[in-house]
Amino acid sequence: MKDRMTNFLLKYGVITALVVLIVFFSLSTRAFFSLDNFFDILRAVSILTIVAIGVTFSVVVNGMDVSVGAVTGFAVIFSTALMVIWQIPWYIAIVGALLAGIGIGLLNSFLILKLRIPDLLATLGTLYLAQGLQMWITKGDAVYRGMTNPWDPMRQVTKGFIPKEFLTIGQGFVFKTENFRGIPVPVIIMLCVVLITWFLLEFTRFGRAFYAVGGNIEAARLAGIPVKKYRTAAYVISALLATLGGLVLASRIGSGAVKAGDPYLLDAVASTYFGFAVLGVRRPNVWGTFLGAVFVGVMLNGLTMLNTPWYIQDFIKGLVLVSALGISFAIRKESR
Repeated sequence: MKDRMTNFLLKYGVITALVVLIVFFSLSTRAFFSLDNFFDILRAVSILTIVAIGVTFSVVVNGMDVSVGAVTGFAVIFSTALMVIWQIPWYIAIVGALLAGIGIGLLNSFLILKLRIPDLLATLGTLYLAQGLQMWITKGDAVYRGMTNPWDPMRQVTKGFIPKEFLTIGQGFVFKTENFRGIPVPVIIMLCVVLITWFLLEFTRFGRAFYAVGGNIEAARLAGIPVKKYRTAAYVISALLATLGGLVLASRIGSGAVKAGDPYLLDAVASTYFGFAVLGVRRPNVWGTFLGAVFVGVMLNGLTMLNTPWYIQDFIKGLVLVSALGISFAIRKESR
């Protein structure tokens, strides 16, 4: 009986906790249990999920990318600055931001693989670099329509703006009906990222090689896997997804706020490691990361509806996450 309970908690403890949260908040406030609110939760965690899956790739190869929050913030500033300050078409701004994200990922891999700097230290340095670039691009100012051009000696007002096509990425809805406001576009983007990366990691030789590198680098090397290429790919994908999250965030807020991506770092890391405790897989995985992000979103949404003061929400979130992970990993240790 004890073994059955242990196995159940190991595999379904996090999912059970999520269901308990949903039931609790549904009974506490009527507005929580509604289709529109569930899509609001998914829209709220869409950016976090995209960024967290990037972190998952770095963890899969036994690394860690702590620069993702700053890269997300950099994408917010860079993309909007291209459109507002330099009047670049929105689609070129998107491509430019994604290319910049790839460049940051390559920089991370160069520092880690070529210079042999520990991943935490290397990506921490990149974090400060990306934060500095955010400030330098606008000279510390936010990006918005009608702002003063920081690069114009005459300090004239910018003529550029963020077009509706770009705003649709973060604010649009699809499949609208008379009685249904539609599915938010960020949710569609998030689900596409989740499904593509899940298929890539679980059902392709490319994905299995990532897990092989993370499991035992030397064994992977002896098996003929180009370890450095896969670790490089992991950090490039991490930065690329952080950039994609930044583009969705920029579209959602409709402006370029300085350091807007910083809050996503800790939640992304928490969601990634939360995935270890889902379904007893005992390794980083896409669906575990997604459920971890949803867990955080449900908790914050419910606490907000209960009018919980904002200054203790992080404490409650941390307490619940630590408790859930502590119980799960303690059970896992006993089950060995």
